[in-house]
Amino acid sequence: MSIAGGCDRAVVAAHDVGFQAVQVFTKNSNQWNAPALTSEQAGAFRQALERTGIRDPVAHSSYLINLASPDDALWKRSIEAMVVELQRCHQLGIEDLVVHPGAHMGTGEETGLRRIALAIDELHCRTQDLGVTIDLETTAGQGSSLGYRFEHLQSILELVAHPRRLGVCVDTCHIFAAGYSLDRPERYDETIKQLDGTIGIDRLRVWHLNDSSHECGSRVDRHAGIGAGKMGLEPFRHLVNDLRFRHLPMILETPKGIEDGEDLDARNLRILKQLVVT
Repeated sequence: MSIAGGCDRAVVAAHDVGFQAVQVFTKNSNQWNAPALTSEQAGAFRQALERTGIRDPVAHSSYLINLASPDDALWKRSIEAMVVELQRCHQLGIEDLVVHPGAHMGTGEETGLRRIALAIDELHCRTQDLGVTIDLETTAGQGSSLGYRFEHLQSILELVAHPRRLGVCVDTCHIFAAGYSLDRPERYDETIKQLDGTIGIDRLRVWHLNDSSHECGSRVDRHAGIGAGKMGLEPFRHLVNDLRFRHLPMILETPKGIEDGEDLDARNLRILKQLVVT
């Protein structure tokens, strides 16, 4: 949800649609700098959570951050930006900050993964008292982006000094675009088995529920409404009825707007609820 006018407005907007979880950017996602949060702004956000009953606020980091960058200046700037994002989450009472692992920019996957691990070790050292978990997000694999294989995240977890302080966010569109199928029960089971065997499903803290406008294995990151893309409804039916994930926040990052007189957020939520077997 947009934070235009204040982070607390995103909470109210999510509640008005019927959501029990919300994801926000704590600042402009396409700018490095942002005015510091005031105690009044942080208080309003926390009060909105309490008033609405939304119990799973999640933040997403800026798209400018690249923890795998081979450019030392950009790498250090990305770390500094992440420190600020983690501090803002702490102020707002948000316990999870989702971040794309990074792009190696031609230096190779192994080098990029080691660069990410070094950055995370630095972040853990500088923010150990904040109580905010960095959630590495699976990616579609566009360009030199890392995280499109479960093994990439496994490698980062093995390389960092404090792996238990890291979480994982799985995006359905991204893993589908990366080649992981979720449609038939046996394919869904196999994908979750691979996920558990590499990352461990106990590390999952957030799901992003998005259909894909491109084919499985395309490595193109383009989100679509639930059931309106190439994935169809079956993957989401399996997921929302999987008891292993019932306790996790599931965030929609689907296209927004009004179609046929219906708000698209409300439509996607309605479709997902209709898939739940009670």
